[in-house]
Amino acid sequence: MKWKTMAAMSLTALALAGCYSGVRVPDPKLSARDAEFLALAPKAQISSEFDRYLVDYKTNEPVGSIVVDSRAHFLYYVMPGGKAIRYGVATGQEAMGWTGRAYVGAMQEWPRWIPPKDMLERWPHLQPTADAGGLPGGPDNPLGSRALYLYQNGKDSLYRIHGTNEPEKIGQAVSSGCIRMRDIDAIDLYSRVKVGTQVVVL
Repeated sequence: MKWKTMAAMSLTALALAGCYSGVRVPDPKLSARDAEFLALAPKAQISSEFDRYLVDYKTNEPVGSIVVDSRAHFLYYVMPGGKAIRYGVATGQEAMGWTGRAYVGAMQEWPRWIPPKDMLERWPHLQPTADAGGLPGGPDNPLGSRALYLYQNGKDSLYRIHGTNEPEKIGQAVSSGCIRMRDIDAIDLYSRVKVGTQVVVL
């Protein structure tokens, strides 16, 4: 009976290893401002599946590019040797989801948030925020710690990869089309990319 129990435990361990294959990537080094703002930012427990991992990843996209799997709620930063850093993300609601190719046209740390026109049409109560020039960067800002501005054909697509003040929604389809990350993950990704980085949203 004892060997059956041990066998069952071994199978369970193998199953879990399959679900969470990969190596956890350490947190990035933080500036004084990052540490101060992150200490004040909203906190949430999320499934460990959406933590930051170095994983095996096969793709035809070049090293240094970003691939977003909207359905699975993962963002991959392509590394050499058939590897990628995988981050859990929140993606667009089905009716607002965006797919296609773009590139990072601009980057900002703790960016100011100005409600876009389509959002103001849905939620007029945000108009005073827009009239005031937007919300300054900080721990309560919807864009969170970092923003990567996605461009197509030299023009701002109005879609972003950014941090979030709602970390509990990582792993869900809840946004207006942007890709949301935990603030610490947005900081990590930001440190790896540059203007011109290619982005594919599946």
